[in-house]
Amino acid sequence: MKVSAAELAGLLKKIEGGELSNNMAKIVFTEMAASGKNADQIIKEKGLVQVSDTKELEGIVETVLSENPSELSRFNAGEQKLLGFFVGEVMKKTKGKANPKIVNQILAEKLK
Repeated sequence: MKVSAAELAGLLKKIEGGELSNNMAKIVFTEMAASGKNADQIIKEKGLVQVSDTKELEGIVETVLSENPSELSRFNAGEQKLLGFFVGEVMKKTKGKANPKIVNQILAEKLK
C-alpha cells in the first residue's frame, strides 16, 4: 500500500479540522492509494479545500434564498423538508466545497 500510517493520520486530521468533507477525503484517499502522493499535494492539485468562511457562505445562502422564492414560501408554510433543498443548492453553487455543518447553521438562522 502506498499510504503510510502517518499520511493517513494527516488525512484524518484534515477531516477532523473541517478542512475536508468526508466525500473530499474519499477522493483524496483514493488518489493517495493510487499515486503515492501525499494529501496536501492532491488537495492543492484538485482544489479540494472545504469552504468554511461564514461570511462567504452567508452570501451564498442569501443568494440561494433570493433565487428560490417559491421554495422559501413553501418552507415558511411548513414544508421543513425543503431545508435539504436549500443545502443542496448551496452545495451546487460551491461545487460541493461548502462545509455542510456551517451551511445548516446559517440556514437555520436565516429561516427562523
